[in-house]
Amino acid sequence: MDAKTTLVILGASGDLTARLLLPALGQLLTTEPERRVRLIGAGTEDWKDDDLREVVRTSFASSDAETATDCVTVEYRQADITQADDLAALLQGLEGQVAIYFAVPPAVAAAACEALTPEMLPDGTMLALEKPFGTDEASARTLNARLAQLVPERQIFRVDHFLGKSTTLNLLGARFANRLLEPLWSAESIESVAIVYDEKLGLEGRAGYYDGAGAFIDMVQSHLLQVMAVLAMEQPATLGEADFREATSAVLRATSVWDDDPVSSSRRARYTAGSVDGVAKPSYVDEPGVTPGRKTETLAEATFEVCNARWAGVPFSMRSGKALSDPAREIIVTFRAVRHVPVGLTGSSAGAILRFSLAPDRMSLELNLNGADDPFVLERATLSADLGAGELLAYAEVLSGILDADPMLSVRGDAAEQCWRIVQPVSDSWARDEVPLEEYAAGSAGPSGWPTRR
Repeated sequence: MDAKTTLVILGASGDLTARLLLPALGQLLTTEPERRVRLIGAGTEDWKDDDLREVVRTSFASSDAETATDCVTVEYRQADITQADDLAALLQGLEGQVAIYFAVPPAVAAAACEALTPEMLPDGTMLALEKPFGTDEASARTLNARLAQLVPERQIFRVDHFLGKSTTLNLLGARFANRLLEPLWSAESIESVAIVYDEKLGLEGRAGYYDGAGAFIDMVQSHLLQVMAVLAMEQPATLGEADFREATSAVLRATSVWDDDPVSSSRRARYTAGSVDGVAKPSYVDEPGVTPGRKTETLAEATFEVCNARWAGVPFSMRSGKALSDPAREIIVTFRAVRHVPVGLTGSSAGAILRFSLAPDRMSLELNLNGADDPFVLERATLSADLGAGELLAYAEVLSGILDADPMLSVRGDAAEQCWRIVQPVSDSWARDEVPLEEYAAGSAGPSGWPTRR
């Protein structure tokens, strides 16, 4: 790592920087103490260098990375990042590997990109942008075109921290390094796939963003489709950024709503008043900053199909919701049942189920085995292995790629556009109220009639 590596955070005084970016940077510097980073924070607040240094110290401490303060120098610049003059002054004279992280709302990031010019950017500058990337396919394409005027595609890091999660990356080893799984990884042997990411958390003060997005855009469009792409991709020649991102992008190009019917293939719901772990939660419509007339969902489910030779006919269901009891966070691969069981064996002969659980990271395989009491009666048994949480936080994995100018774990431009194309029929159907907005009490398992995933 070059000692002159510079990380410029636009929006350095915001919640994203203090809560996620800086703790991740601290952990990264702790595990790789040879790194040296010049951190330049920019914002509209009238801060001094010491103000940002205090935020850095507090954030590093939250990830047990106090010693990493020796690996970073901290500077603060007051600037309006939507103004070309301010940006030019901020970036003037930077040397070595430079990364600019847009830790600001999407509209501000887009305005900053409009104000930037190629001449302001040192050679090799990485531009890192948070989701949502655009608001639909057309806006994503427009933003991509603007970014292409600034730097080459491989210098654009569209952040999806789910691609840095150890569970997502564990899919690679489990699938591609095991003869037990790789030959079976297709519609010939797999009946269905479900990707679930539920939370106990409610809105938690995020109305400014969440009420305009909802669970479907916040999680399915932004994260779960990327997880599906990793799970369903063809084996890449290498795990280099070109091969890996082409393999995942090919999956997204082949994906569409199940049966081309967004009404029967999707569901949505919103939480009402209740309690989670004994803590009272107000109804979503009573949360501060919420506009009830928007009909924003807090629980979304949709089913898609990857229409290629490997996966045609296999439903890929994705679900995410808030304020739920005992939330599931897992990838569930259900295999087809065997064609025939010998006469004389009774009991369960359902297909095996492979689960990748997130937080804690675990892989388990449910199989049919002979019963302990009667060997002619089949019973379900589970084999499991703890995978560990990974050495780095998801955002630390992301930052590592940004600082090393390696976009492998970023979303390629065409993939960002494809994700919007895939979800648009569902979004349009919901906007026309063709799918009812159901309700569930906060702290419950969800609306009655919705299947549980456990």
